[in-house]
Amino acid sequence: MSRQRIWELDALRGLCVLGMVAVHLIYDLVEVFQVLPWTYPAWFRLIKEWGGVLFLLISGICVTLGSRSVRRGAIVFACGMICTAVTWGLTFVGFQPSIAIWFGVLHCLGVCMMLWPLFRRLPWWALACVGAAIIGMGFYVSGLVVDTRYLIPLGLEYKDFASSDYFPLLPHLGFFLVGAALGRTLYKNKRSLLPQISDRGWLVRPLAFCGRHSLWIYLLHQPVIYGALTVIL
Repeated sequence: MSRQRIWELDALRGLCVLGMVAVHLIYDLVEVFQVLPWTYPAWFRLIKEWGGVLFLLISGICVTLGSRSVRRGAIVFACGMICTAVTWGLTFVGFQPSIAIWFGVLHCLGVCMMLWPLFRRLPWWALACVGAAIIGMGFYVSGLVVDTRYLIPLGLEYKDFASSDYFPLLPHLGFFLVGAALGRTLYKNKRSLLPQISDRGWLVRPLAFCGRHSLWIYLLHQPVIYGALTVIL
């Protein structure tokens, strides 16, 4: 694989993670500290509901460009479990149970990356078809209630289930595989589609930086935001 990074993928990933930071900042102001009596606007709901989908699509593209997906996926999943432990612990010191993250975007992405070797040999059109089928299954089971807690990763919820970040494999594994199909076609040469644009522009460079360090930003942004708001307010 070429060592040269594809700047537009880093920049798009950075844009996604910054949108997530903005969503969590507004959530803290409205729900946690209750200092912003605000009805969530349409752009907030759009980023909250679909920003993660774009992130998984980009991750699906990137998994076709790199290697050691199982190892990297295990690291990402472990970071997700750290988020689970921390947010679950917060419920014992006065926070609402809904703040706990049981299967968030890091859990989902980590599992998708670890499952990638099962799909690696499929041609792009098969990846797209399997991905579309999983997306359809996800929308079909959405809202179904079961009597067990162990099917949460698949998108089957139990009564009174609540989580501050929830990305079940159905349908999100499907978006990841569609991204892999895009990677096999659009980026089969493993080169930028926009080489004429400089990756050192005043806007592109900070976005690409955030994209390259998206995992650290995800892990650290909420403690930083919460700590800063606690001091200020």
